[in-house]
Amino acid sequence: MSELKNKVIWLTGASSGIGEALAYELADKGAKLILSARRKEELERVKGNCKQAVRDDIRILPLDLAQPQSLEAATKTAIQFHGHVDVLINNGGISQRSLALESSMDVYRRLMEVNFFGAVALTKYILPHFVSRKQGHIATLSSVAGKYGTPYRSGYAASKHALHGFFDSVRAEHFKDNVTITMLCPGVINTPITMSALTGDGTPMNKMDEWQSKGKPVKWCAEKIVHAIENKKEEAYIGGKEVFLIYIRRFLPFLYYRIIRNVKVR
Repeated sequence: MSELKNKVIWLTGASSGIGEALAYELADKGAKLILSARRKEELERVKGNCKQAVRDDIRILPLDLAQPQSLEAATKTAIQFHGHVDVLINNGGISQRSLALESSMDVYRRLMEVNFFGAVALTKYILPHFVSRKQGHIATLSSVAGKYGTPYRSGYAASKHALHGFFDSVRAEHFKDNVTITMLCPGVINTPITMSALTGDGTPMNKMDEWQSKGKPVKWCAEKIVHAIENKKEEAYIGGKEVFLIYIRRFLPFLYYRIIRNVKVR
């Protein structure tokens, strides 16, 4: 039996990509899901694609991570659905495909608002609930870009690096409260994330990277993520050869700097 059976799991960014694949994987594990993203109709589609046996336990909670004033009320609603939440998965986010020189400050602010401040806000609002229950699990989707930066990802990498600093601190502060923190770092996964990735002026890229289209299957990624959550891993790296750059940067930094300036990332 899965460790996640009958657990109440709140999943953001559930309408597409890794989030959608996670919804199906978690539903198959028998979890009681709360699905969040901006587009209610897409959330309803994802719910409809989950197996019939669990649909009655799936709740829809639309939210926009770029609207911070709405997130405290959303957290209260999520808790009210089943009387508690066991796991928060901070998956919602946006990507970037632009050089630092051509990227506006508005692009950087939006990346931080959605990828960093959105996850921080939901975490802060749900932490008192977890502390009062002396149990809880927060799993946050970072990226290999949260461990090293690449061309065309300066703001995206910065937002993901910031997540690691914040959640490393939260993990240490709330270990005594039995609150688990899992950082998940996917590499190149075949999802449509590049379609909505921000270009230098803030408009979406509206096309798939060749690099992204050759990534690992999204279902495979979701399975790895669920396994990491079930096993309460502190950090998990999920991907192909790009994962090795994490270790190269750590142990052979001179080689990493040589590789990264020539790597093809779009």
